Amino acid sequence: MESETGTASSTGREAAAPRKPSTWEQVEGSPLPLGVTWIEEQQAFNFAVHAEHAESVTLLLYAAPDLVNPSLAYRFDFLRNKSGRIWHCRIPLREVGDARYYGYSVSGEAVSYIHSFDPQKVLLDPYARCVFFPPDFDRKLAMREGPNAGKAPLGVLSTQDSTFDWQGIRSPNHESDAIIYELHVKGFTKSSNSGVEASRAGTYAGLAEKIPYLQELGITVVELMPIFQRDPQEGDYWGYMPLNFFAPHSQYSSARVDEEHAEFKNMVKAFHRAGIGVVLDVVYNHTCEGDHRGPIYSYKGLDSASYYMTSSDPTNPYANYSGTGNTLNFGKGHVRKMVMDSLRYWKREMHIDGFRFDLASVFSRNSDGSLNWGHAPIFAEIAGDPELGKLRLIAEPWDTGAFQLGRGFPGITWLQWNGRFRDDVRRFVKGDSGMVPDLMRRLYGSDDLFPDDRPDAYHAYQSVNFLTSHDGFTLYDLVSYNTKHNWANGNNNQDGMDANYSWNCGYEGDEGASAEVLALRRRQVKNFFCLLMLSNGIPMFRAGDEFLNTQFGNNNPYNQDNETGWLDWSQLQANQDIFRFFKNMICFRKRHPSLSRSRFWREDVNWYGTGEKADLSHDSHSLAFCLHGASQDDDDIYVMINAYWERLNFQLQEGTAQEWKRIVNTALASPDDFSEHGEPLQSAAYSVAPRSVVVVVRAKK
Repeated sequence: MESETGTASSTGREAAAPRKPSTWEQVEGSPLPLGVTWIEEQQAFNFAVHAEHAESVTLLLYAAPDLVNPSLAYRFDFLRNKSGRIWHCRIPLREVGDARYYGYSVSGEAVSYIHSFDPQKVLLDPYARCVFFPPDFDRKLAMREGPNAGKAPLGVLSTQDSTFDWQGIRSPNHESDAIIYELHVKGFTKSSNSGVEASRAGTYAGLAEKIPYLQELGITVVELMPIFQRDPQEGDYWGYMPLNFFAPHSQYSSARVDEEHAEFKNMVKAFHRAGIGVVLDVVYNHTCEGDHRGPIYSYKGLDSASYYMTSSDPTNPYANYSGTGNTLNFGKGHVRKMVMDSLRYWKREMHIDGFRFDLASVFSRNSDGSLNWGHAPIFAEIAGDPELGKLRLIAEPWDTGAFQLGRGFPGITWLQWNGRFRDDVRRFVKGDSGMVPDLMRRLYGSDDLFPDDRPDAYHAYQSVNFLTSHDGFTLYDLVSYNTKHNWANGNNNQDGMDANYSWNCGYEGDEGASAEVLALRRRQVKNFFCLLMLSNGIPMFRAGDEFLNTQFGNNNPYNQDNETGWLDWSQLQANQDIFRFFKNMICFRKRHPSLSRSRFWREDVNWYGTGEKADLSHDSHSLAFCLHGASQDDDDIYVMINAYWERLNFQLQEGTAQEWKRIVNTALASPDDFSEHGEPLQSAAYSVAPRSVVVVVRAKK
């Protein structure tokens, strides 16, 4: 079918439509691609937007001198400019003139009891690759009826060549040997003591400057907290309230607007050159438009009832499985297509190596909100995509109403954040009773959650093991506070998790803590990280844990764009002993492929206690195991773990004392806590100090 196109100037003059090129052909009734496409050979822009229930759509073009009155307003004719549910047109460059920005005005009747159509609102294209915020941008105007021209976010028009010289640098390949490091782009270098020049602090370029530090630490994959463009007036420091799924957050760029793409690409290229992969924490489950009281920026104004899940409650019309006011409707094909197009964009254009999906259980919800425990469509679409199916796909396998960790999650080949690992190891190390059997499961790779039987055949590396993330205490705060201290967030200390499984080592906070308490905290930090590095699965930890960064007991600083949310790099110098221990434990893990296997340890591991048998009783606080490395051409590793508050005597159950060398003893001060060459054992009996971990190694034969 030939799709007619046309343009009209602000005075109503209509231009002749040029011949349609192949990029504007119909595919299953929808012109592709959505968004704005510059057609070089035609010297024209293609515009396409999905608005299923709209009755009228008008394209608005704005020139920089006047962001209130459009230089061109083209009202779509459904007989000429609509195919299926897509409204589309082509505007020759001569008609665009000096216009630099664009938006839409949409009108229609209410669908059910959701009504967000407001033709006075200027709407952002969901597919905009770059978002411009006018100097007078006003979030409050988008939250009430009436016009917001000149104060609404706009898409950016560009005729620039988007090619980028990647210089043949290829993405690194890390699988079971990965070390994932979660960081916030701004918070990582924004502090004045980060060592990054002020004009680049808190930016993509500033992050790239820290690559040598990450290499020294031993990181193989960085997981960037959300970098999708968001509302700069919402107070969303973390970035989990996205406005758009295609544009990189412009406030993280040290360059001017529309140059953030190049800066982002240069950052990714620098990481790849250093052998470090880049994973994006992506938020596709909801947007920053919130519930019926939230702003109308884009999806609401285009078609609320089509983009979002609805509830059966007219007073709260938006289903809220995200906890943020709304939930995208993955039962709709165009919503899934938008996500797929976004993922492909970040892969193809930005060379991203993988994605961590926030509240990924939303993906498995049907249009009515029910869970699809079998074959949720988007998982099949991603798995079947020749590009996306090969990437590192990591799920946060829950939302506010579902917990699908392990085999319950529909993405059977995906990696998953293992919340059970976090909770069980925290409880064991703090001294809770009855945790030894659970610790064994987590060290082994959580095969109770990821079974490697014939029907399932999960891999151990599908468990992303973590003890801390952006969501919760830092590792130092985990051993320094019994309760959250979130008063600065402005929510009367009601936000953030209550079940932290933390222990302050006998004193709340730092001020006034004794030397004994401070020393125990350092030991507990080493215990946590030691167990993380000794566990089968992929380890992940949050930036700053390696030098005891603190958030002063705030376990949910989502709106703390200040010293609380930024890394304090002065702690690196103050805590060089902890940094050294982290660096050496990462190196130890890399040197021993027996630890980070694709498969589970199976018959290569023997479990012990202080003696011959592991004590699995309720009152037990100790465990030992020997991991044989012959099948991996590796050394044997014997680990003795004492979470008890008194010294315990362990008896090595394999070989002679002379065969073993001590590498790790978390009870010792640096540098004795990690011996790079190993200290020979004098006896098969080893007295393990209270709350400590000892690791000995026997050289392979």
